Amino acid sequence: MRRYYDFLVIGSGLAGLSFALKVAKNGKVAVVSKTKLAETNTSYAQGGIAAVTYAPDKVEKHVQDTLIAGAGLCDEKIVRMVAKEGPGQIEELINWGTEFDREEDGRFDLAKEGGHSEHRILHHKDSTGAEIQRALFEQVQKHADIDVFENYFAVDIITQHHTGRLVKRRHDDIECYGAYCLDIASGRVETFHSKITMMATGGTGNLYSSTTNPKIATGDGIAMVYRAKGTVENMEFVQFHPTSLYNPGEKPAFLITEAMRGFGGVLRTTDGKEFMHHYDNRGSLAPRDIVARAIDNEMKVRGDDFVYLDCTHLDGEKLIEHFPTIHDKCKSLGIDITKDLIPVVPSAHYSCGGIKVNEHACSWINNLYAAGETASSGLHGANRLASNSLIEAIVFADRAANHSINKIESIQFEEGVPEWDDKGVTHPEEMVLITQNYKEMQQIFSVYVGIVRSNLRLKRALDRLEIIYKETEELYRKSTVSVKLCELRNLINVGYLIIKMAMKREESRGLHYNVDYPPKNRLRK
Repeated sequence: MRRYYDFLVIGSGLAGLSFALKVAKNGKVAVVSKTKLAETNTSYAQGGIAAVTYAPDKVEKHVQDTLIAGAGLCDEKIVRMVAKEGPGQIEELINWGTEFDREEDGRFDLAKEGGHSEHRILHHKDSTGAEIQRALFEQVQKHADIDVFENYFAVDIITQHHTGRLVKRRHDDIECYGAYCLDIASGRVETFHSKITMMATGGTGNLYSSTTNPKIATGDGIAMVYRAKGTVENMEFVQFHPTSLYNPGEKPAFLITEAMRGFGGVLRTTDGKEFMHHYDNRGSLAPRDIVARAIDNEMKVRGDDFVYLDCTHLDGEKLIEHFPTIHDKCKSLGIDITKDLIPVVPSAHYSCGGIKVNEHACSWINNLYAAGETASSGLHGANRLASNSLIEAIVFADRAANHSINKIESIQFEEGVPEWDDKGVTHPEEMVLITQNYKEMQQIFSVYVGIVRSNLRLKRALDRLEIIYKETEELYRKSTVSVKLCELRNLINVGYLIIKMAMKREESRGLHYNVDYPPKNRLRK
């Protein structure tokens, strides 16, 4: 089956849905979501969205906080652009129906998180992402020019390689004509023709055994663009959130938002002692990379399985009022956050690298845009500043919308695209072949490519991943397309990029910490 749309959006988080809403007045839009529209990384974002809204905060302060967190690898032009344009996009979210918490006088109730010099985090209790997703979902559902395809899995983007025309010049002469998408219910792969394609598939957290990401975060967009000869960068910078709830076996790991530390929570070892002052003078509000490594180090030195977040000294009523979701979750496990210490551990949380884009969210493949966690815009550098992800997503979605609207009339559908070819393939092999490789892959990354790395660990990870890669590619070639097999394949592609880029970076910087290249400020012994 062939479908024709002016705009194809792959992914249904903040970046994808806001882009869809912004371009829908200029053409017909298809939004492809591999599960339900509301199941996205955006929905799991607890803390909030960073933007300068009131004095004494200033755009320049937001810029400097972002640059410091990024460890010298941010693109300053991009940082300034996002900080400047962010407040306007907050107004757009409010116009779409997003409700941020406010003080009695009507001003925003702003939180402060690690690495921020001012209170500038807008939030909706401790479920900000879910509130944003709700508002966008309602807007998209009632828009006549947006068609939503839930339970459709994008297998590959369509380029000249599929038409039989070889690209003999530079990689930026590649063009995107849409995507092949699997209708999960029927098992058929459909051809989505598009003039403009937006890639907004989220992150890569499920490379690791413990992640705060939903199970759908399997690096699909990055892998698709890599296979299409697009440009991917900075994959070595994987952010581990310092504080996920220690509850072995739960997937995804339940996030304990950084805003709790901004509210006054203190990190302690299992014997009740504070420790963050040994690592950074900002204490428990140091940037995430520093806090995550500090917790990891304390756990390894002491032989503990977790550390504690202590909020027992704070006003109990206000604590519950600000963090009702966390309160209810902990209560279900017998933890009263007003009286008990909360056991926490770092978990894979965010990819700072991805599909390389410019200031208009254009990738290095013509007519293909990328935004959100799946993109590498230059904002985050070597480490994302807390709550900068959501503001980045909507700013770049807005820029992509404006840029693509101005060129849509000059683009024609490519008619030389063949239907999906599955001749000669058989039904999938036993699921155990996929699930076992999936588990082995996660173990490899959790052990060898985690918060702290070494050249030996990276080499060992690459050697073991190569075996799984060959097995999976052979299985893919002879099997009918399935979501689980494609997700495994995508994660292996993304994992390969993380390892290779980590091996190439012969230094410790930001989220990439290699014991063979110790930084000046070493972790305490």
